[in-house]
Amino acid sequence: MTYALRDSTIMLRRNLKHMLRYPSMTLLLVAIPMIFLLLFVFVFGGTLGAGLGGASGGRDAYVNYVTPGILLMAISGAVQGTAVAVAMDMTQGIIARFRTMAISRGSVLTGHVVGSVIQAMLCVAATLGLALLIGFRSSANPLQWLGAVGMLVLLSFALTWLTVALGMVTKTVEGASNLPMPLILLPFLGSGFVPTDSMPAGLRWFADYQPFTPVMETIRGLLHGTPVGSNLVLGLGWCVVLSLGGYLWARRLFNRNVVR
Repeated sequence: MTYALRDSTIMLRRNLKHMLRYPSMTLLLVAIPMIFLLLFVFVFGGTLGAGLGGASGGRDAYVNYVTPGILLMAISGAVQGTAVAVAMDMTQGIIARFRTMAISRGSVLTGHVVGSVIQAMLCVAATLGLALLIGFRSSANPLQWLGAVGMLVLLSFALTWLTVALGMVTKTVEGASNLPMPLILLPFLGSGFVPTDSMPAGLRWFADYQPFTPVMETIRGLLHGTPVGSNLVLGLGWCVVLSLGGYLWARRLFNRNVVR
């Protein structure tokens, strides 16, 4: 266990150094959700916000509503880079070199996962900072803030394991960059930008039962001090299912392709 922890720390440091030496990817991942936040708040926020609260709505109401959806979009974009990084490792020969070294096999994937979660939290922090600058306000107490951050970390961890598996199942780096892209669309097809009760029946059914909606509703409730109801249990359940499924899938692919 001590050796595995040491090797995982070394692999994490490797991934963090890649982030520092090649900052363009991180800057792109940070910029995209911030651009969407500005677009939806300042271009569509007046109209969409009026639909949320009538005369009391407007842009101020909409920035409070849309921020949780943008935060999940930030996480979805950040973990997409994980699939690319894993695919590069699998196709450019570095894994073959690792196989000749006395290191823990699982440390390679652990380094990618922890590094990706850190990168995702950087994207979340930058997006939330911008939201605060343009008018987002929260009535949450410190415990509720902690719960919201914890939910974001759990979702980042779950989606990272899923994208690690997606990075290994593809044969090319290009394929790895495209395969996780539907994750970015899920906030749009949920309650991220408009309430689900405004959608047609079929789309509303999908929006209500897809993984991102209970997570967004939980974060929205925690940040605004409103009851979260069953969304907390559903959100945690989806995080556990995605984490476990992604981990088992990634481990099977890694053992099949690497450990011989």
